[in-house]
Amino acid sequence: MAMDLWRKKHGRPDDGTPLVLVSEGTHGTVIDAASTAALHAGAKCGQRLTDARAICPALVVEQSNHASDAAWLERLTGWAHRWSPWTAMDGMDGLLIDATGAAHCFGGEAAMQADMRARFTAMGFVSHVAIAPTIGGAWALARFGSASGTANVDRADLTRALAPLPIECLRIDTDVILLLRRVGLKTVGALADIPTLALARRFRSLGLAKRFASRKANAQANPLHRLQQALGHIEETVAPLAERTVYRAQSRVLEPIRHLALLEPLLADLATDLCDQLFARQQGLRRVRFEAFRVDGHIAVLNAETASPIRIPDHIARLFSEGLQTLDAGFGFDAFALTALWHEDMAALQAALDEEPVKGIALPQLIDRLSARIGADRVSRPVPYASHVPERSVGWRSALQGELDFAPPAPSNERPIRLFDRPEIITVIYATPEGPPRRFRWRRVLHDVVKVEGPERIAPEWWRERSTARLRDYYKVEDEAGRRFWIFRGGVVDDGRGGPPQWFMHGLFA
Repeated sequence: MAMDLWRKKHGRPDDGTPLVLVSEGTHGTVIDAASTAALHAGAKCGQRLTDARAICPALVVEQSNHASDAAWLERLTGWAHRWSPWTAMDGMDGLLIDATGAAHCFGGEAAMQADMRARFTAMGFVSHVAIAPTIGGAWALARFGSASGTANVDRADLTRALAPLPIECLRIDTDVILLLRRVGLKTVGALADIPTLALARRFRSLGLAKRFASRKANAQANPLHRLQQALGHIEETVAPLAERTVYRAQSRVLEPIRHLALLEPLLADLATDLCDQLFARQQGLRRVRFEAFRVDGHIAVLNAETASPIRIPDHIARLFSEGLQTLDAGFGFDAFALTALWHEDMAALQAALDEEPVKGIALPQLIDRLSARIGADRVSRPVPYASHVPERSVGWRSALQGELDFAPPAPSNERPIRLFDRPEIITVIYATPEGPPRRFRWRRVLHDVVKVEGPERIAPEWWRERSTARLRDYYKVEDEAGRRFWIFRGGVVDDGRGGPPQWFMHGLFA
């Protein structure tokens, strides 16, 4: 499979070039996959690259991508649910499908095999399909069975079908395979003819008797255990691919709905059903989709997102109230669905001992409504950043992202209620060069200073700013009308970083 995926990704057909995919192993570079030409030249999977190149110097070497291969195989495992609801990944190059009770849906086991091979071939994969009563038997027949790539045996013929196969088909360690071949046990039939105790005595001198005789030992180091699994004498279990739980409420109507006003009560019922499903699993949704299926095949879709996990039917229905009016009913809608696209854990909470509803609207629900009405990109919230420079210490993020209950630590000094994103230049009249301001002009208005507090000195961030950045001396000032401002002087006289100091307005306290 890895070689087929590599060819699909790079658009390289099989042109007869001896190609191998390699990765770094414990003792050097190891071959993970080999093309047909490379196999015929003597290369094989698990072999060290240096040994393979000694046999075939013309090998073309490419790097393996195990993460991409695993992701592809997982997607194929889910796609294989078309044949059976029970599918599992088999290593890095195979699928396990439990076809019990499903073959008749495709016209029998032979027809199911033909369908599998046809579909995998259409996708560009070389497939070997085998059906057997045991996992080990199907694994062995698929990889070491008929050259045609298809095998189908029942329990009565399983022992006979496995007997001529090499012992590599038992899924055992390489060192055990080498040991068995050295004593002449090269096939499954040869191994099955030797009693367990006799085989244990033969390997007692090598210290492997306990591993071979015990069923509790590592399965890959115990060929007898693997043989019994393949023949069906020992049960073997594999965990199937678990699908993510989908919370979905659906409804159908006898007559198509053309009046959009009728969708609101129907949506409320769907929201109630969906919240009941979420409550049973202690989940809360963060992203939800409403689908209305029109009789002509068109699907109208509305999406909504929440700032925190919720399962309140009225609130969920209200998120779609604006969007419902924009739908085109056409000849009418006859089916509807409400799906939780994203859900999180949400434990049940009791607001008060009397369990009476709290008056007002919670902040997360207010954010949800505003986002649904004016757009999620227009509702933002401040988030803290690691900087002591005021305009860099706070940024903005979509209110629907992140946790709402995060409160950044308050600065040691009071900060203005309104902080400008960029300080604005002002004209200041002061008594001495280093003294506080006495009068300043901002936005064409003259302000006389009656009270001053400061200065608070803030140094520039030398690790991210230019060397010409100047320090700041901040003052809290109040004018004759009682208005309070946050101004600062950029630089000091003769600091060697520019001309005379400049004054800026940076925030308002009230």
